[in-house]
Amino acid sequence: MQAPLSNLKPALLWKHFDELLRIPRCSRNEKAAAQYVLDFAGSKGFAGRKDKTGNVVVEVPATPGMENTPIAVLQGHLDMVCEKNSDKAFDFDKDTIEVRNDGGWVTACGTSLGADNGMGLAASLAIAEDESAAHGPLELLFTVDEETGLNGANGLQPGFLRGRILLNLDSEDEGVFFIGCAGGADTETTMTVGRKAKSGGKALKVHLSGLRGGHSGLDIDKGKGNATQLLARMLYRLDIPFGLVTLEGGTKHNAIPREAFAHVEVPEKREGDFRAALENRFKEIRFEYRTAEKDMKLSVEPAPVKGPPSMDKDSQDQVLGLLVGIPHGVAAMSMEIPGLVETSNNLAIVRVKGRKVLIHTSTRSSVQSALEALREKLAAVGRLAGAKVNHLSGYPSWTPDLDSKLLKTMKTVYRNLYGTEPKVEAVHAGLECGIIGKKYPGMDMISFGPTLRNPHSPDERVHVESVDKFYELLKAVLKSLA
Repeated sequence: MQAPLSNLKPALLWKHFDELLRIPRCSRNEKAAAQYVLDFAGSKGFAGRKDKTGNVVVEVPATPGMENTPIAVLQGHLDMVCEKNSDKAFDFDKDTIEVRNDGGWVTACGTSLGADNGMGLAASLAIAEDESAAHGPLELLFTVDEETGLNGANGLQPGFLRGRILLNLDSEDEGVFFIGCAGGADTETTMTVGRKAKSGGKALKVHLSGLRGGHSGLDIDKGKGNATQLLARMLYRLDIPFGLVTLEGGTKHNAIPREAFAHVEVPEKREGDFRAALENRFKEIRFEYRTAEKDMKLSVEPAPVKGPPSMDKDSQDQVLGLLVGIPHGVAAMSMEIPGLVETSNNLAIVRVKGRKVLIHTSTRSSVQSALEALREKLAAVGRLAGAKVNHLSGYPSWTPDLDSKLLKTMKTVYRNLYGTEPKVEAVHAGLECGIIGKKYPGMDMISFGPTLRNPHSPDERVHVESVDKFYELLKAVLKSLA
């Protein structure tokens, strides 16, 4: 059987991406991926170094005749968001990501693909050994722990980079140049709940699944459902008596929850009524999301093991009410850039451990005051429910520069290659450019990449033809910088 990635172009890029599928690189576990880069550098005779944070730089000499070209930094991140379907047996620390080429798209089988940002990593390594690529001196910068809060970029030290032209290869729409991004910060809300003296009634597990999930910045305006909030909606003010034992959903701060589950206790004689009432609520929500979430499913099964007693009535109402009341989704659209989300919030993770409830939310905005206003709203809602609220530190936005020399060069190159104008946009997601630009004043930056869809989820996929165009553009831009 032919390997799914064989015969794809450009061959060098796909070769490196195929190797990355075999290397563990979940956030905060990038040592093997960093070593792969350093081993590659050593095999080619390139200088490579790692900083205290774990970021790696590889210095690639200029091709003959381009030694006096300004140093260009090719930048991407080593880590990926590791997500899998609940019925998929897979260990990201040991197993190779299985892929398939399905009608011009490469996708994984039941897990996230890691094209975010494996495509950027593979492109940088491919350029470094591509004998047909003409370029000046390069610094290949590979950061760590981007997906959990841009921590690698935050840890960059002065002097680690010499270049002042940066090509960030971590965008997801071919033909679009991103010149700005949102800033963001997370909030932790904690509650202490009361529980009844003992368990009582039939123990059931309620499972909402089949939602599409996705990136909490790029996909927040796509009308996708948040499984955790929708399950809380179904249970909130249900007119059949039940006791909530636990409710959990979400796994990553930057991913929209795809599934959630609750353990409940229901009086034996009312189990049928509970199931019927819940099914009616589910039908209403399924109709509401009939376009965006066609595969939404609800199951109610006997709980295999009884947990602690259910919450008391006041605690149950406070928890469910808070989960329903927390803002999720788009809070404001930009008044300056059509179609750009300015401010949003993601109800990301909910966990219940004993008497403690932890709620993790992720807020983004390209306007700092708007970001802080939404976080204060989160704090106000949390405190009204009797919760404690802790605002975590965040990352800065990247302000667009329409007079960028690099932007003008890239627009000309793209127009000459493809006969059309590229789009120039800002993105409602956190890019490392915002942090790097503040650490290295005067850095001229653009972010671009191939076309990806549904990153941070098992539906993640990358468009094969766009990868070839992305790589061709990268080569042409590096040649034009002379």
